[in-house]
Amino acid sequence: MTRLSSVRLAGFELRRFFRGRLPAAALVVVAVIPLLYGALYLYAFWDPYGRLNHIPAALVVEDVQATASDGTEVHAGRDLADELIEREIFDWHVTDERGAEAGLADGSYQLVLRIPRDFSANLTTGPDPDAAPKSAQLVVVSDDATNYLSGVFGRTAFEEVRAAAAQSAQAGYFDKMLIGFTDLKKHTQEAADGAGKLDDGLTDASSGADRIEGGLNDASNGAGKLSGGLGSAARGAGDLAEGLTTLRSGTAQLAAGTQQAADGGKRLATKVDAAAERIEPLLRRNTKLIEDAARQIANGADLLAGNVGKLTAAADEAVDRAVGLQTYLNGLPDSTAGIGEARAAADELVAAAKRVQSTIHTADLDGLSDRLHEVATTAREVAAAAPHLADDVATARKHVDDLAAGLGDLAAGAKRLDSGAADAAAGATDLRGGIYQLASGARHLNGGLDRLSTGGRQLADGLGDLQGGAAELASGLSDGADQIPGYGADTSDRADALSAPVGLDRTVRHPATTYGVGFAPYFLALALWVGAMISFMVLRPLNRRYIVSAAPAYRVALAGLLPAVAVGLAQALLLFVVVVFGLGLSPVNPVVTLALLMVTATAFAAIMQLLGAALGPAGRIVALALLMLQLTSSGGTYPVQTTPGFFQAIHPLLPMTYVVEALRHAIDGGPAGTVVTGVLVLLGFGLGSLALTVATAGRARRLTPSTLHPELVI
Repeated sequence: MTRLSSVRLAGFELRRFFRGRLPAAALVVVAVIPLLYGALYLYAFWDPYGRLNHIPAALVVEDVQATASDGTEVHAGRDLADELIEREIFDWHVTDERGAEAGLADGSYQLVLRIPRDFSANLTTGPDPDAAPKSAQLVVVSDDATNYLSGVFGRTAFEEVRAAAAQSAQAGYFDKMLIGFTDLKKHTQEAADGAGKLDDGLTDASSGADRIEGGLNDASNGAGKLSGGLGSAARGAGDLAEGLTTLRSGTAQLAAGTQQAADGGKRLATKVDAAAERIEPLLRRNTKLIEDAARQIANGADLLAGNVGKLTAAADEAVDRAVGLQTYLNGLPDSTAGIGEARAAADELVAAAKRVQSTIHTADLDGLSDRLHEVATTAREVAAAAPHLADDVATARKHVDDLAAGLGDLAAGAKRLDSGAADAAAGATDLRGGIYQLASGARHLNGGLDRLSTGGRQLADGLGDLQGGAAELASGLSDGADQIPGYGADTSDRADALSAPVGLDRTVRHPATTYGVGFAPYFLALALWVGAMISFMVLRPLNRRYIVSAAPAYRVALAGLLPAVAVGLAQALLLFVVVVFGLGLSPVNPVVTLALLMVTATAFAAIMQLLGAALGPAGRIVALALLMLQLTSSGGTYPVQTTPGFFQAIHPLLPMTYVVEALRHAIDGGPAGTVVTGVLVLLGFGLGSLALTVATAGRARRLTPSTLHPELVI
């Protein structure tokens, strides 16, 4: 036998499909199946989010117009509804609460958006300082028993709706919050003008301050020279010094004369005492001498008595001037340059003048003057009595003793007076020099202080302008502050209202807690359809032996259907047990769910039997095609409204649509009407398929060449 190549053998295998029209069609279908799966799925679910405007949604507008604190009328609910309808986010149907609930229950509406009565009223509370802030709420209701992904779409879309409404509300909030900011700008401008004047005043103040600085510099230079002395005090100090010098000369002469007089008095007294017995002849011989000496003493005592009064006045004047200078210097600012040295010099001058004054006062000049007058009187009496001394020795002796004693006291006082006069003269000389220096410095200081005063006046004028500008600035800012809304210390609630002025109150009826629960009806229906397909890949739709027998056609049909139903019921039971106890699915109505699965398995088995009995091997391909059409049009994943029109058209014609809807209500809960409808439709499909299968079994008893030799065998 000639060895044939693999390619030629493959060609022989393919050639048999071209021996008839049915095998060729089968080959074409096999080639198209991947296209159906890929392209059909992509076509059905190409852009579901772009077709959300086909999902029916109820719009319930209950909002009542509100009035804001400034009198503005707010009808946010109506505006939002108009915006939603214009934007066509969903297929909006404006209705009332009752119509929305009824439509959601029967599946006419997959979503409900309700705008409450207080929506506008709550929006006006956020920017109003006198109102408690509240977030306006939008109420969204979906039902996972209608379609799980509708709720997911609604959550996403309504979040965008809420954000858009919140943005619009925030614009109104901030418009309210910023109301009066135009007036605030005006008052702020006035404040700026005041600030300009404030700046001008500061400029003048700065100029005056510069001049003050210059004056203070001059004052500092003058203060340095002030430590040398004051002119007016210098003149008094000069007079004092001259008087004290004269006094010093007189006191020196007085001290010398009184000492001589005292010595002479002592000698006289000694001689008188020693020569008392012999005095008379002596007195007679020295009468002229005694008389002249007594007169000289009287004249000297008068001269001293006249000068003693001047000592007190001169010493007091020196102290007063020194104290006045000290007070003046102490009154100058401590920051004046050189003031410390000047005050120290003045303190020394005051101390010296007071020492002179103390010496003079301690000397008891009044008593000394009286004593001097007494001495002069006594001396004159002696001079007058000298011619008669010889006649009255006893009297003369007494007078001489008194004179000697007085001259001793006078000599001691004259010495003290001379010492004090010497100190006073020295201090007065120092005082005169210091006061001359202070006078020169004071003149310079006076000039600097004049300039300081002028700069101070300019500074005062500038500060006046500054005060006026500050007043205008304060007034403008105060008026502007009155225009800014105040919200108190606790602004957390208002901040929440401003950040989220519109809230979304989302309610899910009969919620599917997970994606698995949401998609369970779809995949359970798919599993039972595939299970029925596989069952008739093993089982024969109609038994040939039964067909050619005399058994009625309905018995032949039931004989082929019941084994597949038994297998289908086993598949449904096993599937229910695994998803409930293995995966954790918790149906709201588990018994109804299991019964529905069994009814579905029975109906699908009847459909598969019909396809196999009527179409033969081609029925399997048709079953596969129907599976693809049902997967894309049943609404088990995306809402059927998001698919192209073709799938929406076939949606109510295929059994899986009713299986998915009924299982959703059995698993998630909801009205029983959908479950009843689904069961009735499935019974209709099952009984209709059985009836057609019976008819097919009756016709199959007529044998034809195609029956004996089918074109296609799978």
